[in-house]
Amino acid sequence: MKTGQTGSAQLVIAADHPAFAGHFPGRPIVPGVVLLDEALHAIGAAFGADPCAWQISAVKFLHPVGPGEPVSVSYAVSGNAIRFDIASGERTVATGSIRMPEAG
Repeated sequence: MKTGQTGSAQLVIAADHPAFAGHFPGRPIVPGVVLLDEALHAIGAAFGADPCAWQISAVKFLHPVGPGEPVSVSYAVSGNAIRFDIASGERTVATGSIRMPEAG
């Protein structure tokens, strides 16, 4: 991964995902941990890296995401960090940054 490298991925959390059971009755939303996990795995796949080795520096959930709602993940590398944004259409639903282990 090189500083300045960018990319994006598209995600949809299927309406039958088991995380929706009880989250929340009458108004299901994607749990933040599921959204984050899917985003990190998409970024990891783009770089051929295991996101389990990364450290989450910051994450902020701004708006809920519903079942089957398409979202895009955009990301940019800066040093040993990756900054990411998750959006549904023009609406940013989450932002964050992760750190990768130092090479060595």
